[in-house]
Amino acid sequence: MSRIDRAGVGVEVPPGWEGSISGGGFELMSDGAKEPTVMHLASFPLPVERGSFGSGAVELMGGQDVFVSLFEYGPESADTPLFAAQGIPRRLDARQFDRDALQHAMPQQSGLQQFFTHNGRAFCLYVVLGSHIDRADLLPQVNAVLESLQID
Repeated sequence: MSRIDRAGVGVEVPPGWEGSISGGGFELMSDGAKEPTVMHLASFPLPVERGSFGSGAVELMGGQDVFVSLFEYGPESADTPLFAAQGIPRRLDARQFDRDALQHAMPQQSGLQQFFTHNGRAFCLYVVLGSHIDRADLLPQVNAVLESLQID
């Protein structure tokens, strides 16, 4: 496995997967804008151009593929009701996934979205599985990635 780290977010990228972390942890950019931290991991080649929650990537997924996005919201969101859950979700269950939880409905796929606060930082974890039927078989890959996720 290789490890990627940026803006206080780090994760192990499994062999055969691709991963990236962009953004600056809401640090002020040179143009005055604040750029959120966004982590993408996928069991398939990630296109260069893709949305924060995987648009442009999830359309390329096969039935045995997995896509994981971690999106940071501003510090004002931490500990608000939407982000009340504390700590990184480490173990996801197949029953949490739903075809209706996708940003864009895709045949066969299943998704999950969880909002949480960790170390005073607010995040959304968004996971897409290539097959709703095979979600229990795909989840061990996702859970292994989540076990390695660190947020400072």
